[in-house]
Amino acid sequence: MSQRINYRKAQRPSAFAGFDPILTIAVAALLVIGTLLVYAATRNWYAANGLDPEYYLKRHVVNILIGSLLAWGTTIIDYRLIRAYTPFLWIGGVVGLTLVLIPGIGEEVNGANAWIGLPGGFQVQPAELAKISIIVGMSMILSERNHDSDSPSHRDVMQALVIAAVPVLLILAQPDMGTVFIISIAVVTIIAVSGAPLRWVAGLIIVAVVGSFAAVQVGVINDYQVKRLQAFVDPNADSQGSGYQLRQARITVGSGGLLGTGLFNGPQTNGRFVPEQQTDFIFTVAGEQLGFLGCGFIILLYLIILMRAFGIARRSSDPYGKLVCTGVIAWFAFQTFENIGMTLGMMPMTGVPLPFLSYGGSSMFANMIGFGLLQNVNARHRG
Repeated sequence: MSQRINYRKAQRPSAFAGFDPILTIAVAALLVIGTLLVYAATRNWYAANGLDPEYYLKRHVVNILIGSLLAWGTTIIDYRLIRAYTPFLWIGGVVGLTLVLIPGIGEEVNGANAWIGLPGGFQVQPAELAKISIIVGMSMILSERNHDSDSPSHRDVMQALVIAAVPVLLILAQPDMGTVFIISIAVVTIIAVSGAPLRWVAGLIIVAVVGSFAAVQVGVINDYQVKRLQAFVDPNADSQGSGYQLRQARITVGSGGLLGTGLFNGPQTNGRFVPEQQTDFIFTVAGEQLGFLGCGFIILLYLIILMRAFGIARRSSDPYGKLVCTGVIAWFAFQTFENIGMTLGMMPMTGVPLPFLSYGGSSMFANMIGFGLLQNVNARHRG
């Protein structure tokens, strides 16, 4: 009897069977590098001011641990069963986005009412988690066919756009333009890959361009956001105001040279010349202290993640799984490009964190859930 039991245990598949090890190693490497960079960005200033130099380090590690549990929890349930819970995920996302707009519940940070305060000094940003609900919601609508066509009907596309439009409008009300841009890219990409008529994709791009100009004209975009766009066009126009952060970011990245100044040894970072360096501008720490080669290695890790994710999407025979992976790929790709681009002055400043690297609980949780979805689809793409 004992031999029979042991034999059955030996045949039981591992909890990590079917996972992509290269994808896991790349994400883990970014988490380790990010932890070091967050510590490097904060420890000297905190120590110099008599505060705990490991304050951000400890919180960042806690965020990674919670995010890892969320990623694991995302993988243990067959992603095709997640489809059944999608309406609840979407409703939860909308409720969270509504709460941040209620005075006394939502908290304003950097000009946006995008946060909900929690005990212990923690905060949650519902817009980050809304990315997940939009991706799985649209994928559910566009992958189900109530007709004989292999492509989604106009009605399917309209329903999918409603799934995205409600959260996007609530995020615009905060306002958080950076997150809106990222979600918009994911929305267009999912619709394009779903096989919808090309005119839908072209129409959405036109609407996005026209809507951006209209938002500036009617005042949906705040003055500080307009000044960020002006600083992107001409960083020297207001070098001590809206252009200060961009100029300092360029100086900090450029001062690292080929090999960098060494971890924890960057004078620009230690002098806190770049605001929000542990969050939105974490790449400046890498540029100064790890240099061109270190930054190149970080970018290589992102390319590996995107390539492995693309392979998972391509291999998936299930339309729902393919579209979920597509949404995650578009989200990770554009957010990474936008963050690094704004650090180098190639993109306007939008206040979005760098996936897996920046400090921030909500962003880390959402990124790890996205990573878990990729592994989930990979593990079951033959089923």
